[in-house]
Amino acid sequence: MLQVQQTSTRTVITAHLTQTMSLLHQSVTELWQQIQAELANPALELVEERRCPMCQRLLRAGESVCPVCSKPRSDAQDEVVVFISPREDFFPTSSGESGEETEEGLPEERLFSDPLDLPTYVLRQVAFELGHDDQLIAAHLVMHLDEDGLLRVDVAEVADYFHIPASRVERIRRAIQHAEPLGVGSCTPQEAMLVQLEVLKETQEVPAVVDLLIREGLDDLGKRHYADLARRLGIPLRAVKEAAQFISDNLNPFPARGHWGDVRSPAAVAQRTLTYPDIIISHLNDDPNGPLVVEIILPLRGVLRINPAFRQGLQLAEGEAREELRSDLDRAALFIKCLQQRNHTLLRLMRRVVELQRDYILKGERYLRPITRHQIARELDLHESTISRAVAQKNVQLPNKRIVPLASFFDRHGNVRSALREIIASESHPLSDAEIAEHLRQQGFKVARRTVAKYRTIEGILPAHLRHSPSHSTSTL
Repeated sequence: MLQVQQTSTRTVITAHLTQTMSLLHQSVTELWQQIQAELANPALELVEERRCPMCQRLLRAGESVCPVCSKPRSDAQDEVVVFISPREDFFPTSSGESGEETEEGLPEERLFSDPLDLPTYVLRQVAFELGHDDQLIAAHLVMHLDEDGLLRVDVAEVADYFHIPASRVERIRRAIQHAEPLGVGSCTPQEAMLVQLEVLKETQEVPAVVDLLIREGLDDLGKRHYADLARRLGIPLRAVKEAAQFISDNLNPFPARGHWGDVRSPAAVAQRTLTYPDIIISHLNDDPNGPLVVEIILPLRGVLRINPAFRQGLQLAEGEAREELRSDLDRAALFIKCLQQRNHTLLRLMRRVVELQRDYILKGERYLRPITRHQIARELDLHESTISRAVAQKNVQLPNKRIVPLASFFDRHGNVRSALREIIASESHPLSDAEIAEHLRQQGFKVARRTVAKYRTIEGILPAHLRHSPSHSTSTL
């Protein structure tokens, strides 16, 4: 009896952790879609009333935020006010023509983030994990990604080019594979899916035969030859179908597909990709001398709760009908609990990040502090993977209305690279890397010429002999 109870408890804890991690990883758009899907459960209902998600206080007509939770605890200018903000004006379905104003009075064009090509996007994620020389190798690798995000250069060839062991190239490629989109830099679709599967196994249960089917039967899976697969591999047909559904729902053999057009031409797709902020940072009462206010967007038009009538029906039901109702009720309760846990984690994360990066938020990249996910995880007593999921796919609207990835708050070298871009943009003639290093030293950044070359490569800026004039000084690779 005790063993059954312990097994049941472990199952509940695993389900809670899995769903919480999944919700934490989602952007506001994905969260909105998830909420709509969960509302198909009759045990879960959305009550059309406006309550604060934090203190549950009923909001009055005209109150856009909770006057209690959004109130500063002191008059200190450096205080950070962080709260969950139910917003109806940032819904994925509410978009107008370019240049029209939103309900916030902001031109919609400001909801478009700066375009990045896939190589630059990936390289910026992994750069902080690598040493100086390894970053140049990573830059070489990402420039050989195809339109699907797969690597089209042989590892041995790269090793020969840089006169280094293939194992070192492979280690760098491994870091790239764990950047977003997950599996990018893999050599085959199978490898991309196995990388994604490896990460999924950390937070959720995976059907036992998924790994085997990816390695041995991907072609048959694509053709839906399930019976043939079951006979050839000696596994039950039901297990094959279950694994096939899991693969279809969770894995992507072509990591860049669906997110990028021409991987080296951001203007083709990304430049007009509408970006909704997951988090909005502003000044309290629009006073530039006031505290910073951080709104974590919750895409709800009301309050999620257990349907009271459904709970009453459960008490009257019997047999299988009761079990089905209980299952729906448990699923609804779990979703509400996991959503609350997501909110709590983001509240703690954003309070600490904004405290540390206040100057970056108000003054720009030159003032970015070198912080890491590991540091924040240690300070908040959380696992580093939890912080990584909370940061992933989130966009932040700054007080100047610019939208940036939350991951940019963790760029340890962003201030130096920002200064480098400014120097090159204002050069009267093409400066060599050594001359740029000297300019940076004059600004307080002690960097070597090789470091300048590395950062210039990361930014996609050509070397001096290819920058013919000031008008071409920011030409990219």
